[in-house]
Amino acid sequence: MKAVEKKKSSRLVSLDALRGFTMFWIVGGASLIATLEAFGQFKITNFLVNQVDHSQWEGLRFYDCIWPGFMLMVGVSIPFAFAKRSLTQSYPKMLRHAIKRFAILFLLGSLRESVSLGSPRLIELSSALQPIAIAYIASFLIVRNSWKLQAAIGLLILIVYGLAVALIPVPGVGSGSYVQNANLVWFVDRTLLPHRIGDAVFLGGWGTIISMIPPISTTILGLLMGRLLMSKQPPAYKIKILTMTSAGILVIGYGLSFFVPVVMKMWTVSYGFLSAGWACSMLLLFYWLIDVRDHRKWAFPFVVVGMNALAVYLFSTVMRLSTIADVFTKGIAESMGQFGPFFAALAFLGLEWAILNWMYKRKIFLSP
Repeated sequence: MKAVEKKKSSRLVSLDALRGFTMFWIVGGASLIATLEAFGQFKITNFLVNQVDHSQWEGLRFYDCIWPGFMLMVGVSIPFAFAKRSLTQSYPKMLRHAIKRFAILFLLGSLRESVSLGSPRLIELSSALQPIAIAYIASFLIVRNSWKLQAAIGLLILIVYGLAVALIPVPGVGSGSYVQNANLVWFVDRTLLPHRIGDAVFLGGWGTIISMIPPISTTILGLLMGRLLMSKQPPAYKIKILTMTSAGILVIGYGLSFFVPVVMKMWTVSYGFLSAGWACSMLLLFYWLIDVRDHRKWAFPFVVVGMNALAVYLFSTVMRLSTIADVFTKGIAESMGQFGPFFAALAFLGLEWAILNWMYKRKIFLSP
């Protein structure tokens, strides 16, 4: 039987499901898997626990590809939103709306950082909402251009960034260093954000300022994939292009890894290609399963999360929903021994999803 793309609405269900899938791990899914360690040391649980944590420095794990997956989905959504708004709005009006969204997301990042540190901060050190804001506005500005120009810009960003890290010398370190806390990304942050020195995020090697630039390439890749999925091409053609794109980017990434270390915390050029390739592969899988083969029921929990991704992120980071959940689960968890951490993590996820499902049924969707 020939595969037929199912379109019950103007939205592709796979896009909301994949957005929810990436958010699931960020806001609690990874913590749930991490609690499996309490049940003993087994190869399978050790493997899973290892995969739901970031690489200490060099390397690539499953969790290292989650955030790029979300950045990709930001780009995928832009052509759909642009086409819908263009039916009733002029470009200048849409541009003002995009700038407003950028400002709100950026300031929400500032709010999140300020709440986390207990004092006002403009720049978000942990690289979440503000990189989304920057990548979103950059991608929106080229949404009307040809796919060739968009692809060229995305590739150029990675090339220039990669050359900068490799060739610009760092005082006392030299050029081409990918050593933790001794590289160009670290030096720029130390110089422009002196209050970071001593911060756990800084000491862990996470970059902030110039490492906000390469994620734009991943979002532009999403922009290209969004154009493809929105086109009138048959599903088989879309799957072919997605497959070739994913495979091609992964080959480039693994080839580069022989010369440039794969380091998420610096967003090295090899990591940029590899993480984008795996993110694109996830998009391919979700699109094929959900919108082509019409296997949708299993994805509903992720759709509920994906439709309110911003809300669930703020629940976990600004509203401290986990603290509220602890009030009711801490005592029970402590009485359950080794099962306690698993129960607490599961209860928190359940509370998050129950709230999001309530919002979903009432069509309450939080967006900037």
